[in-house]
Amino acid sequence: MKILIIEDEPKAGDYLVKGLHESGYVADLARNGVDGLSLALEHDYELIVLDVMLPQMDGWTVLSKLRERKETPVLFLTARDDVIDRVKGLELGADDYLVKPFAFAELLARVKTLLRRGPVREAEVIRVADLEIDVLRRRVTRAGQRIELTAKEFALLHLLAKRQGEVLSRTQIASMVWDMNFDSDTNVVDVAIRRLRVKVDDPYPLKLVQTVRGMGYLLEERT
Repeated sequence: MKILIIEDEPKAGDYLVKGLHESGYVADLARNGVDGLSLALEHDYELIVLDVMLPQMDGWTVLSKLRERKETPVLFLTARDDVIDRVKGLELGADDYLVKPFAFAELLARVKTLLRRGPVREAEVIRVADLEIDVLRRRVTRAGQRIELTAKEFALLHLLAKRQGEVLSRTQIASMVWDMNFDSDTNVVDVAIRRLRVKVDDPYPLKLVQTVRGMGYLLEERT
């Protein structure tokens, strides 16, 4: 189980990492909100322990930006016990909160409870620049305009969006979208990407479906 701790207080951060390691978890530590958000988006964590008062970007903002792309469970740590602060965290998408100071045994119990809830919930809406994918309704829009996709085109775009910024090889795409392995000389993925670009990229000045020569494809906003 891999956990991310976003905590700026040096002693508290080191204490949490040490305690979680001793409890059998792998724990990464970020000491400010910007670095924490970057790690949270770049890696797949089972849980994030997030302090509210952070330098560079506060915990509220980190959680809000995280929820635009991921539904990783979040345990808020706050020194503020006001009801309005707890409600704000929960409304932004926090799964639980713990008021400082706290006993490590209580934090560990809450960590275990959150991890027992099952797999990470998938984001209902994924946004990349002006592209919006409504996963539940299987609806895609760009710059507010509806884009009609076939089932496979939607599956391909959804995969790239879920893993945005990550280069996926043709073999990976073939396996995850078509649920089978294609011969290395098959161009089915390239054809599907071309068809997707015609609908998603060609009518718009900003291109989102990127090619990495010799490696594969990714979905990413490049300025």
